[in-house]
Amino acid sequence: MTVSAPPLPRERVGGRLVAGGFGVCAVVAAVAASSFTGQEPVPGIPLPGPLVSAGLPIVRVLLDVAAVAVVGLSLLPKLLGFDDPERTEPVLLRVRPLAVMAAWAWAICALLTIVFQTAELNPGAVPTFGMIAAYVGDVGTGQGLLFSAACALAAAGIGLMAVRFGEKVPAELRVIVALFGLLPIPVTGHAVNSVWHDPIMVSMEIHVMGAAAWTGGLVATAVFLAPHRELLAVVLPKFSRMATVCLLLVGLSGLITGLGTMALTPGVTLPGAIVTSPYGVLVVVKTVLVAALVPLAAHIRFRLLPAVRQGRPTALVGWAAAEASVMGLAYGVAVAITRASIV
Repeated sequence: MTVSAPPLPRERVGGRLVAGGFGVCAVVAAVAASSFTGQEPVPGIPLPGPLVSAGLPIVRVLLDVAAVAVVGLSLLPKLLGFDDPERTEPVLLRVRPLAVMAAWAWAICALLTIVFQTAELNPGAVPTFGMIAAYVGDVGTGQGLLFSAACALAAAGIGLMAVRFGEKVPAELRVIVALFGLLPIPVTGHAVNSVWHDPIMVSMEIHVMGAAAWTGGLVATAVFLAPHRELLAVVLPKFSRMATVCLLLVGLSGLITGLGTMALTPGVTLPGAIVTSPYGVLVVVKTVLVAALVPLAAHIRFRLLPAVRQGRPTALVGWAAAEASVMGLAYGVAVAITRASIV
């Protein structure tokens, strides 16, 4: 029987910094970018209170953080494979319960987002069940969030089965359910009324799923596998190939979605609106952040990966923390983009 070496405390702490950097940067960016896109007060028209104005972007970005966690934790068993359970099972015993907790957090944040958005549409009033039901029944955003919450609960249920039965519950099923729960997320953003509505929506969905797989996979790999060099040497090459595909999909679909949404919005003139509208400015900021990820990801793949394969110590956790932090900033900006004025 092969026994893995105990994790190094420094690497374990570093892995937590990767997850913490992503979450903190996402929340900070969401609050800062949302304040940039805040509505100007108009005499006679009530605005949502500070609790709603500040709480909505926080809850919304926490939804994304939880969803990313579920996707990443669901991907990890697939990346580890099933050929060496003596080494992988101790890691997965920690991963499976956390995936369930993240799925519950996802569902709760989705439902809270519905409540906050109902309050935003009814400033000065405390949302009642009837108001929330009317919002879900009449607004596509509410329906999308409710469906996403249902998928999160399904992911939690399947995750509980995985906690009980291990890898007898297919990893592919957990990944598919998690990604399926991301599909309604684009509905919560801007709508495009044209013949290009469906292609734009598909582009948004590709963008959301690609970003979640890339970010979630990176954070899960750094947190759980950085202390185990033999497992890291197996998983990192697989993840690196997947991340390359995700980077291309995220970058291309993001540009198509952002520019396409602006081009198809009446009253918007390109390229001037890119720098004159809040939506355009945030799209530029997010594009810069995604571009900043390229050298970070390239360094991990081309400089650190060969050393990881040879089992040598590397600064992987530090570089992963930097990459995850930039990803968090991009996620926070993305939340503000969904609420920014295009005109």
